[in-house]
Amino acid sequence: DAYWAGQYVGVNRANLVVNNVPTATGLSDELKNRLIGEAKFLRAYFYFNLVRTFGGVPLILNDTLVNNNQASRASAEEVYALITSDLDFAIAHLPLKSQYSPGDLGRATQGAAQTLLAKVMMYAKNWQRVRSLTDSVIASGEYSLYPDFSKLFTQTGKNSIESIFEVQSGAGSTCGSGTQYAQVQLPRGPDAPGWGFNNPSQQLIDSFEQGDPRLKATVISPGDVMYDGWVVPADVVNAHYNKKAYIGAADYSACGLGDDPKDILLLRYAEVLLMNAEAANEMGDGGTALSDLELIRARARNGNGAVLPPVTTMDQNLLRKAIWHERHVELAMEQDRWWDVIRQGRGAEIFGPQGFITGKNEVWPIPANEIALDPNLKQNPNY
Repeated sequence: DAYWAGQYVGVNRANLVVNNVPTATGLSDELKNRLIGEAKFLRAYFYFNLVRTFGGVPLILNDTLVNNNQASRASAEEVYALITSDLDFAIAHLPLKSQYSPGDLGRATQGAAQTLLAKVMMYAKNWQRVRSLTDSVIASGEYSLYPDFSKLFTQTGKNSIESIFEVQSGAGSTCGSGTQYAQVQLPRGPDAPGWGFNNPSQQLIDSFEQGDPRLKATVISPGDVMYDGWVVPADVVNAHYNKKAYIGAADYSACGLGDDPKDILLLRYAEVLLMNAEAANEMGDGGTALSDLELIRARARNGNGAVLPPVTTMDQNLLRKAIWHERHVELAMEQDRWWDVIRQGRGAEIFGPQGFITGKNEVWPIPANEIALDPNLKQNPNY
């Protein structure tokens, strides 16, 4: 219920911009289109979250601040059509990352819109569009892999060359403008500061190849020494925690850990390469797929030739599995794994031990509160 409501709060705020900026005075047409493009990018992001989580959902395009309690569900195809239209507009009207001043860091860019649309097209299996969009992002020269994976998710890696869209924390300027992203995921215990949510599973840990340095950069365990010198106590509640969400005590804002300066990295260049690899493989271009994979694995091995040997298979099915594996470990704990497995058609294979039911659990149930408010909403099958 909270996830549904949160996405629609974002949709509503985007609608306010899309519907009211055209009549605003004192703004050039160029600026109006840029502002609308930013809002449409965000609206597309929120609707993408909704449609891949719940299936078809109500398409709310007005800017009312009250509940739309007579809305029927649009089809998933209709939702995806709006997402595509919004992102095409954003691509046409947003500047490149390098064209923004430092004070505008974090705004949606053309590259962000292209990357998000490539991801949307990946779910539609429109591999030609995925390939062309990711080719454009790669050719733009705006992004590259951050050299040190272990520092990418620290404050040192904030808004790095790899960052394509990163939710900015305003902590330190005004209390209440930071995030709780670190707080809710940091280790939990008598001598630990966090809430301890979103824990890495043993299955994830076992998925890393022997010696893969990304494991230690992704998973916190008791006894680990963190980048700021803090030693994780032995008496923490859970066996493992999300290291990508870690922030050191010296980096907390004056407002406290619950208002911390941890950004949320939503789109990054490594995923562009992985999408490009998957599209290339599906289109029969194994050579490009292997080159993309090697860029990712070379950065991960960090000069240690004894680990992560290059993938060499040209068998399309084996290469597909290698790309899926690389997505699993490279993007681990970045809150994308569930949807990735579902769009790959592997729900029962991967989540069967947790009780996954084919024909039901590909989507979540529509929240009961929303159905009670809106008699036109119909529940998903088998819930």
